[in-house]
Amino acid sequence: MAEGAGQLKPLWRRIAETPLAFDARLAEDRLAELEAAAHASLAPLLAEPAVRDLLAGTLGSSPYLAGLILRDPARLARILDTAPELHMTDLGHALEADMLAAATPADAMRILRQYKTEVALLVALADLGGVWPVMTVTGALSDAADATTTAAVRFLFNAAIAKGDWLATAGPHAEANSGYIVLGMGKHGARELNYSSDIDLIVFYEPELVNLRAGLEPLAFFVRMTRDLVRFMQERTGDGYVFRTDLRLRPDPGATQVAISTNAALNYYESFGQNWERAAMIKARAVAGDIPAGVAFVKELAPFVWRKYLDFAAIADIHAMKRQIHAFKGFGEIGVAGHNIKVGRGGIREIEFFAQTQQLIAGGRQPDLREPDTLGALAHLVDRGWIKPEVRDDLTDSYLFLRRIEHRLQMIADEQTQTLPADAEGLLRLSRFSGFPDTAAFSAALVAHLERVQRHYGALFEDVPELTRGNANMVFAGEQDDPGTVEALTRMGYKRPSDIIGAVRGWHHGRYQAVRTPRARELLTEVQPTLIEALSRTSDPDQAFLGFDRFLSQLPSGVQLFSLLRNNPRLLRLVADIMGSAPRLARIMSRRRRVLDAVLDPGFFGSLPDADALARIVDAEIDATADYQEALDRARIVGSEQAFLIGVRVLSGTITAAQAGGAYAALAEHLIAALQRQVEREIVAQSGHVAGGAASVVAMGKLGGCEMTAASDLDLILVYDFDPAIQQSDGPRPLAPSQYFTRFTQRLITALSSPTAEGALYEVDMRLRPSGQKGPVATQLSSFEHYQENEAWTWEHMALTRARVISGPPELRARVEAAIRRALVRPRDRAELVADVRDMRERIAKEKGTEDIWELKQVRGGLVDIEFIAQFLQLAHADAHPEVLDQNTINALKKLAAAGLLSTPHADILLPAARLVHNLTEVLRLCLDGPFDPSKAPDGLRELLSRAGDAPDFTRLEASLRTTLADVAGLFDEIVS
Repeated sequence: MAEGAGQLKPLWRRIAETPLAFDARLAEDRLAELEAAAHASLAPLLAEPAVRDLLAGTLGSSPYLAGLILRDPARLARILDTAPELHMTDLGHALEADMLAAATPADAMRILRQYKTEVALLVALADLGGVWPVMTVTGALSDAADATTTAAVRFLFNAAIAKGDWLATAGPHAEANSGYIVLGMGKHGARELNYSSDIDLIVFYEPELVNLRAGLEPLAFFVRMTRDLVRFMQERTGDGYVFRTDLRLRPDPGATQVAISTNAALNYYESFGQNWERAAMIKARAVAGDIPAGVAFVKELAPFVWRKYLDFAAIADIHAMKRQIHAFKGFGEIGVAGHNIKVGRGGIREIEFFAQTQQLIAGGRQPDLREPDTLGALAHLVDRGWIKPEVRDDLTDSYLFLRRIEHRLQMIADEQTQTLPADAEGLLRLSRFSGFPDTAAFSAALVAHLERVQRHYGALFEDVPELTRGNANMVFAGEQDDPGTVEALTRMGYKRPSDIIGAVRGWHHGRYQAVRTPRARELLTEVQPTLIEALSRTSDPDQAFLGFDRFLSQLPSGVQLFSLLRNNPRLLRLVADIMGSAPRLARIMSRRRRVLDAVLDPGFFGSLPDADALARIVDAEIDATADYQEALDRARIVGSEQAFLIGVRVLSGTITAAQAGGAYAALAEHLIAALQRQVEREIVAQSGHVAGGAASVVAMGKLGGCEMTAASDLDLILVYDFDPAIQQSDGPRPLAPSQYFTRFTQRLITALSSPTAEGALYEVDMRLRPSGQKGPVATQLSSFEHYQENEAWTWEHMALTRARVISGPPELRARVEAAIRRALVRPRDRAELVADVRDMRERIAKEKGTEDIWELKQVRGGLVDIEFIAQFLQLAHADAHPEVLDQNTINALKKLAAAGLLSTPHADILLPAARLVHNLTEVLRLCLDGPFDPSKAPDGLRELLSRAGDAPDFTRLEASLRTTLADVAGLFDEIVS
C-alpha cells in the first residue's frame, strides 16, 4: 500500500468523488434507517457532506453494499474513520491470529468470511470514494485472496499436524517446507482481481518434501486437503463465502486430480502443454502453501512458457488464440446494452491479449517482457520498441476505465459478471453508480474507449510479416500437381494439398453448374487466392474447403457469389468460417443465396433487429403477397433467411448463444402472427365471422420460454371463445363455432408446417393441448379452464409453467392468462407432487435415457432435469409465492432464489448449469442436423462450443460439462423430495 502522511488520513477525509444514487428516495430512506440505528462513532461521520454523498450514492444504487452497510453500522464507522491501508494491515494481522486460535473448521470458515466481508465493504468505499485508484483496488482484493488462501492452508496443515498425519511443528508457519504449492492464476496471479472475481488456482505438491506419517499416500492426502481448501473458500454459509474457486486451469482437468505432483506436471507441460497454457502461466504466482517451493516451480516452468524461438505451429496457435476471443477480426459492432466489457469487442480481454501475444513472441529472448500484470507489460513493450508510447497510453487509459466500470457493475449485486445490463433501467443504475448523470453520457464515454481498444487490437499483427500465407502465385493448371503450390498449401495448414489442387482444377474445368460460364471462371480466378487463404485460416482448413466445395456444387450460378466475395473480404471470411464450423448453415446458404445480400447490410453485425423492425421485415414479405399460396412461400423464405442470420450472428460472435434463444422465439412469434392473419382472411372469405368469437395462440415449450434453437418445433395450444348465443358463422359457407375454430386451427398448423416449393417452416406439435392427441385441436376457453382445474395431470401443469399467450385480442388474452395462472397457483400436496415428478422423470429416462453427455436434453443432469427442478419448485410454491412464475427456466430459477425457495448453493449450481446447457444446445442445433460426435466434429465447431461454454479449450469444456451434469443430477434427487 502507498504510504505518506497524506495517504494515512482516515478514509472519510480522503473522499474525492462519489457515485450518483439511482434511486434517490431509496437512498434517503436508507440513510434515515442508518441514522436511526447509528453507532455512536458513526453519527458525527454522517454529518459530513462527503460521507453522506458517498453513502447516498451507494445505498441508492447497490443492494449488495446497502446490505453490508445497514447490517453493521459499527463496522461502517470503523472503515470510514481509519486509513484504508492501515485497516487492511490490521485486518490481515487479526485474520492470522484468529485463524491460529480457531478450534474447528466451522470457526475457521466463519473467521474467513467475516474478514472477506469487511474487506469487501472497505475496498468498495475506497474505490467509490476515489480514495484508491483502480490498480490499488485490484491489489487490495488480490492481497485479500492471498491472505485468506494462506490462512486456510495453514489451518488445514495445523489440523493435519494435530491429527498426527503431517509430521511437523504446529503454529504460524505450519505449511513451511511442505512442498504444497498453490499457484494463483489469471488476475489473481497478476494481482489484478476484480471486485467479485473468482480465483483460479492450480495446486501441486513436491514429492521429495512430503512429511506424512507412514501409510498415508501423498496424492490422497493432498487431494483431500485441496478439496477442503476449496470448501473453506467457496462454500456458502450464513456468513457468506470467501472467493469462488476454480481449479480447471490445471493440466488435463478431465483426467487429473485436483492436486498434482510437480513431476507429473512438468512432464505434462513439456510433452502436451498448449500455447494457451503458456499464456496463462505468464501470470502464475505462488500465493499460498510452500511459497519458496512455488517460486522455484514457476521458475522451472520458464523454458515451457518463454521459448527462445517460436516455431511455425506456435505462431499459428497465437493467431488462433486471437481468433478464439472474437470469431472474426473486423466483425461485430461496438455496443452498450448487453455488451460484455471483458470479452466483447473493445473490451478488457483485448488489452490483455494485446500484451500477452507479444510477450509470448519476444519474452524468450527479452526477459524484461516477462511481466505478469497488464499495464506493466505494456510499459515494457514500449521500452523494447514493440509498441509506441501513445498506444500504451491509450490502452492504459482504457484499461483503467473499463476495470472501474467492471467493479461498479459487480458491486451492484456481488455478481461475477462483465455483461452490461440489457434493459434501460439497469443501464441507468450502472451509469449513475459510475458517476455519470445519465445513460447517454455513460454510453458516449464507454463507446469511445471500446472503439479505441478495438482500433489498436485490430492492428495487432499488421506490422508483422505474414506467417501463414503461402506463395500468392499458386498454380492449379496441368495434369501434375505443381510442387510449389503443394508446398504453399502445406505451409498454409492444409493437410491434403493434392486434394485441394484437384478440386480447384475441377472448378476451372467446369465440374459444377456454378462455374460453367466463362464469366464465372474469370471471377473465380480473381477471388481464388483470397478464398484459399481465408479457408486456410479456419481451425480445420481441409474441412472448411470441403464444405465450400459442397456449397459450390449446389449453386446454380457462381457469378453473383464470386462477385460478392471479391468485393467484400469480411463476407469471404464469414463464408470460410461457416464452412469450417457449421455444415447446417452451409446447406441453408446454398439454398438461400439471398442471405448473403442480407449479411452485407452495414447494420447486420450490430444489434439484433428489435420487435418493431422484425415485424416490419416479416410483414413486408407476407402481407403484400397476391394470394395465400404466395404468402406461405414468402413466409418460408423470410423465416429461413432470418433464422440463418440469427445463426450467423452467433457464429460471428455478434450475439451470444444465450441471446439467440430469444431471437428465434421472437421470429417465430412474428411469423405466427403474420400467418394467423392470412388464415383468418381465408376462412373469413369462405365462412365469415363468428360474432363475438376470437382465437388466441398459446406458446408452450421452448417458444413459450423464449429458449428456441435453430431446430426447435413449435409447441402450441389454440384457445378460442365466442358468444354462446351464436349458432354459426355468418359467411357463404357457415360453420358451427367449434367447427369454425377447429378448421381455423388446422389451417394455421398447415400454414406453419406444410412444405411448399420454398421448403418447410416449422414442425408444429399440438400434443400439449387438453387431452393431448385425443382432444380437439382447438379448445374453448371454458373447456380449457375445466380441464386444467379438474382433469390435468401434474406433467401437464409442469408444461403449463412455460405457457405464454402470444396472439389474440387483449380481452381474450387476459382471460386465457388468468386461467393459466389459476391452474398454476392452486395449492398442491407436496408428497403427491414429488411422486408425480419423479415418476415422470423415470419414465422419460427409461424411454430416452442416455449416458452420452452431449445428449444435453436427456442425459441425467441435463436440460430435462434442470427444467423439471424449476417446474417442480414453481408448482410447489406458486400458491404462496406467485411471483416465482416465469416461462423462462433461468428467470424462474432466479425468481425462486430471490424468494428464498431455492437455496443460494443450489442456485450457484443450477443457474450456471442452465446457461451452459442452453448455450451448448443452441450451438449444436445451429451447426448440426444430427447427433454430435466429438471425435468427428470439425475443430471449428469444437472451438465454437468452447467459446459458448466459456472454456479455454474443448477438453476443459468436456470436463466442466461432466462435473456440471453430475452436480445437477445430485441436486434433482435432493430438491425433488
